[in-house]
Amino acid sequence: MTAPLDAVVTEAPSGRGPKAALALLASTQLLLIMDTAIINVALPSIGEALGSGSAGLSWVANAYLITFGGLLLLGGRAADLLGHRRMFLAGLGLLAAASAVGGLAQSAGALVAARAAQGIGAALAAAAAFALLLILFPDGPGRHRALGAFAGMGGLGGVLGTVLGGVLTDLLGWRSTFWLNVLVALLLGLLALRLLDGGTRSARPGFDAGGALTATAGLGLLAYALVGAGDAGWTSVRTLTAGGTGLVLLVVFAVLETRIANPLVPPAVLRRPALRRANVLSALAQMALFPMFFLVSLYLQSVLGQSPLTGGLGLLPLSVVVVLTAPQTGRLIGRLGLGHVMTLGFGLLFAGTVWLSLALTAEGTFVTTVLAPSLLLGVALPLVMVTTNVAATAEAAPEETGLASGLINTSQQFGSVLGLAVLVGVATSTTGAVDAPGASAATAGFKAALLVGAAFAAAAALLSLRLRVPAAAAAGEGRTRPVP
Repeated sequence: MTAPLDAVVTEAPSGRGPKAALALLASTQLLLIMDTAIINVALPSIGEALGSGSAGLSWVANAYLITFGGLLLLGGRAADLLGHRRMFLAGLGLLAAASAVGGLAQSAGALVAARAAQGIGAALAAAAAFALLLILFPDGPGRHRALGAFAGMGGLGGVLGTVLGGVLTDLLGWRSTFWLNVLVALLLGLLALRLLDGGTRSARPGFDAGGALTATAGLGLLAYALVGAGDAGWTSVRTLTAGGTGLVLLVVFAVLETRIANPLVPPAVLRRPALRRANVLSALAQMALFPMFFLVSLYLQSVLGQSPLTGGLGLLPLSVVVVLTAPQTGRLIGRLGLGHVMTLGFGLLFAGTVWLSLALTAEGTFVTTVLAPSLLLGVALPLVMVTTNVAATAEAAPEETGLASGLINTSQQFGSVLGLAVLVGVATSTTGAVDAPGASAATAGFKAALLVGAAFAAAAALLSLRLRVPAAAAAGEGRTRPVP
């Protein structure tokens, strides 16, 4: 699909090279992933300082996830309409301001509110950053390499956040983790003014207010139901009411989009089979990957008795492999084809997760249980992330880059939230049902949860065999063909 010339308005270029802009955008990805990991490590110190119980602490993390997941789609479309660089700067500015409020918070309630505002800023910045990458790098090998850099920085952010969370909390206190966000976000914003072009924005008139309200409220309520299901229960009134209302609002949103002239998500976009399947695959990838990081860190600390800092460092070998593999993913796609690399990635994700589950023991060590399978997972992560992102954005027209970004980011975020809720629930219920000492019961729970994650990876590997994408994305040709 090619956009008409009058559908895109290009602002004055800055004249900067795409490599510098890519470094800036990938650093933004690093910041957003790192922030989530840092806060998870700092939560016990936050609870002690503010006198908050476990329920209050859970919402310090959940408030961010709800607003982040609920606003990604709207943020992406707003970037198309208002300008990608403008929305990127607005997101970073809000993230910095909310982080400063969090750093000064004197109560758990104020901190939860600040985290919710951080999630809004992160959603705007993340959607705009991904859209800017799509604009800078048209579909082909250049985009594959750029997405590889994104995947590499994401993997690095998870470990760096865990390590920095432990170091900063121990040396400077938990408030320093919020002030780090302020400094980095402001620095990235200043660099964006120098390195990023004004970007593109849609010249099509009108804004779908009804679609924006129903989509944002529906996604937000669905995220609220998922992140709270672990505490309230999957069949509780709170979970069912919030989840059911969210689904109803999303149905209303889908109906509205077919009846207005300028919909937030044009129905024609969602009728593209490659886009739909790629977004499902991306969600399945996160349902397996995101909880794995959490469960491994918890196993290292609660079963093997390692400190939060040592537990975070245990994921360092995996991240090193991610950083080394990600830049090579584009070459593999060019040599083997997008579909073959995607299926290979999900196959390795399945094998690595099963291997990790079978290796865990209550009497093990990091070297005997986690190290080897984590290296295999480090290869799988960039393969599945890059290929699903390529497939999900291959047909996006220039005026749809923000929309494509919002859709794929929303899929990934909800995959992460749903996967974590399901796998933690499996781990908790299995641990409670096992008649064994504490460490052995906890290990049984982790093993069962990882096997469920492996099932998600297996389903994705099978689904990837049915994916069809434009040949230009799959192998640099000019026609559409099955992949693989």
